[in-house]
Amino acid sequence: MGAHVAGQLVKEMLRRRIHVNGARVLVLGLAFKENCPDLRNTRVVDVIAELREYGVEVDVHDPWVDAEQAREEYGLMPVSEPRPGAYDGIVLAVAHDQFRKLGAKAIRGFGRDPHVLYDLKYLLPPESSDLRL
Repeated sequence: MGAHVAGQLVKEMLRRRIHVNGARVLVLGLAFKENCPDLRNTRVVDVIAELREYGVEVDVHDPWVDAEQAREEYGLMPVSEPRPGAYDGIVLAVAHDQFRKLGAKAIRGFGRDPHVLYDLKYLLPPESSDLRL
């Protein structure tokens, strides 16, 4: 699944003439499931690894996950707060309530102009995202 998600995101970025190598992507969510700090068996790391294969710089934000545990288990250091207007792509990977409360407008606020928002968990209304799994 990681290769499929990364490939779909990259294709859409290319369609929008976003340079992929060196692009910045924000992945929202790292936990195995929503509203839970459990990192065991998370497949989000596969998406991150595939994006890095394309030369993409990936930031991860997950308010539920212990940053030190993410570093120890996966070599990832989640950002505590994503920077507004900093990302070429945003992947909504885990359906945490915090992300639902943010809503599409605030989530898109993390993106540059243009950017691609990929909603893997159908958290947002269909018209609010550019891609859905």
